[in-house]
Amino acid sequence: MILEQILREKGGQVYSVAESATLKEAAELLDSRKVGAMVILNEAGAVIGVFSERDLVKAVARAGAAALKSPVSESMSRQIVTARPADSIEKAMDRMTDRRIRHLPVVEGGRLLGVVSIGDLVKWRIAEASAEVAAIRSYIQP
Repeated sequence: MILEQILREKGGQVYSVAESATLKEAAELLDSRKVGAMVILNEAGAVIGVFSERDLVKAVARAGAAALKSPVSESMSRQIVTARPADSIEKAMDRMTDRRIRHLPVVEGGRLLGVVSIGDLVKWRIAEASAEVAAIRSYIQP
């Protein structure tokens, strides 16, 4: 299974937030959209950062409630790890595990196609494993 198939199934809906938004505004968007991260795009639509729940927690832990008034640009992750649509689930999971991230923008030719979460990948991996078990059972059972 490749990421392109997952995006086709789940859709390419991507939530973003402006880097000038406050952390409070970003937190409200994370909550209302029921997501754990949002991408930050430049004017050309290229990914320049990712803002996650973890970034929010770190900012508040370091600066207290005053952090909520600071812009996303001060707390977003700028070292963006991405994947290609042809990458396998296993490759994406390995990359996410190695970098300790839970959201992976899928990019091709500089264009953002979607975002997969570790939850998306685990769901698909479990479905694959279940299908394999069912195939083995049908093979060994008359």
